[in-house]
Amino acid sequence: MASGIAALCLVVGLLVANFVGGETKIERRIERLYTLDDPRFMHELGVLLGPPFLPGSKVRALLNGDEIFPPMLSAIRAAQASITFETYIYWSGDIGHTFAQALAERARQGVKVHVLLDWVGSAKMDDSLVAVLTQAGVQVRRFHPPHWSHLGRLNNRTHRKLLIVDGRVGFTGGVGVASPWTGRAQDPAHWRDTHFEVQGPVVAQMQSVFIDNWIKVTGDVLHGPPYFPVLAPAGPGAAQMFSSSPSGGSESMQLMYLLALTAASRSIDLSAAYFVPDELTLKAMVEAMQRGVKLRIVVPGEHIDSDTVRRASRATWGPLLAAGAVIAEYRPTMYHCKVMIVDGLLVSVGSTNFDNRSFRLNDEATLNVVDQAFASVQTATFEADLANARQVTHAHWLARPLHERLKERLATLLDTQL
Repeated sequence: MASGIAALCLVVGLLVANFVGGETKIERRIERLYTLDDPRFMHELGVLLGPPFLPGSKVRALLNGDEIFPPMLSAIRAAQASITFETYIYWSGDIGHTFAQALAERARQGVKVHVLLDWVGSAKMDDSLVAVLTQAGVQVRRFHPPHWSHLGRLNNRTHRKLLIVDGRVGFTGGVGVASPWTGRAQDPAHWRDTHFEVQGPVVAQMQSVFIDNWIKVTGDVLHGPPYFPVLAPAGPGAAQMFSSSPSGGSESMQLMYLLALTAASRSIDLSAAYFVPDELTLKAMVEAMQRGVKLRIVVPGEHIDSDTVRRASRATWGPLLAAGAVIAEYRPTMYHCKVMIVDGLLVSVGSTNFDNRSFRLNDEATLNVVDQAFASVQTATFEADLANARQVTHAHWLARPLHERLKERLATLLDTQL
């Protein structure tokens, strides 16, 4: 009996530690020392987050599954040396089978293929699909499968979405390999999302982010020309790919957002699939609006895969709406985009959500691009999404029924896990 109680206490203790965490968080506002177009912004963002901004980047936005999956599959089918693929969601179904067949075919032709799947996010992937990959020679690994010896990391998932082919072309953004991401966001069964195709020197940084987690899971270091070829400039943009993880640099994502919000002078457009900002981030947004910055946010509406997140999000909107923010709920389908555009110059994209889970609990990866022409295209896409969203005014928010307020209050009790 005593040994059973001791074991139970150990498990409970590990789980509590998993939810509480011991690292010190960013707690104080960041002083505004420069604007976003000041060269010091890119320099210090590189120094603080790790990788520097690299010139010569070309980034192409792909909207919804019908535009996203064909280029990804074409790149896989054309691979000659290596494919590295890390994703959170990979489910069985038609699109999952298509990806598996494409990856397996390349592995049979001698291409080095490495696939890293989150254990939680790939729970709906049938063993038969994994067998298709492994029997062809694909190296498939799961990130943080449960084991009694490390229960404390159950809540740490890889939420990164990375596909790098031959070390020359990369893809990142919000999509998983599952049926909701197929189609063209034409109905609630097909989600609205954006992914990005990347070429140029920054692809090497994307590769290094994948290899960071590959080493954690396998102990193997992938290197050499198949993974890191010499990369010539491919476009006019400067770009930086950085990552965060509870095991190292867990505050990098929030730090990047806070620095960008603090440097903003004119506008912040935010597409946020899950928007549950903490008090410090809310203050940074309000202070930006107080100095004349226009803040617009598009979030999911009634079509969302987590009603708890939506309620916790709505509970935080008061100070933003009172300060003049435009907040609108996307109407046609689930809105899964993760894009921030600042001053029509900086575009930040990747796997990161605007919430505590992405800032402190998950392994995430974000691509920052400084390119005015690229930012202009993303702003036009944002405004098209805004036109399909219902704006929530401050008066409307204040008039919420009491039962909604109570549900929102209850949802905020879980905000450290959302």
